[in-house]
Amino acid sequence: MALHPEGGGKIKRHGRKKGMLMAETKKLRRQDLAKIRAKSRAMLTIREGAGRAKVTVHMGTCGIAAGAREIMEALLDEMQISDVKDVIVTISGCAGLCSREPMATVELKGRPPVKYVNLTPQKIRKILVRHVQGGRLVAEYALAVDSKTLY
Repeated sequence: MALHPEGGGKIKRHGRKKGMLMAETKKLRRQDLAKIRAKSRAMLTIREGAGRAKVTVHMGTCGIAAGAREIMEALLDEMQISDVKDVIVTISGCAGLCSREPMATVELKGRPPVKYVNLTPQKIRKILVRHVQGGRLVAEYALAVDSKTLY
């Protein structure tokens, strides 16, 4: 580690080429700590099982390749916008239907699970509002209820 020639800050030397410089990571700000605290609280809710519903996004390699990360981001964004705090969001591996990815399973307390397929960010938002929050199945995106297929 050396001192920066222009201001006394520390720099690290990295890379294969001699003398290649890379700045150290920046310090955490108050906003960063607030985000970490919010994520920790959300994880605690998941561990305690305090949710009235559970949404599982299938994130096997086939799901990720088909866009499952975008589905997860859209779901979490919509939950934050709608201030939904009593829904557990989890991930799982492949559900065995790679051609129907990205997929998610919605489980409401006291009801059979519903598997949704061929999802887009818009579809998962609609599923959150209509099914998870409203209790109404979104049949046009559903493949199966419990173990019974809908087609």
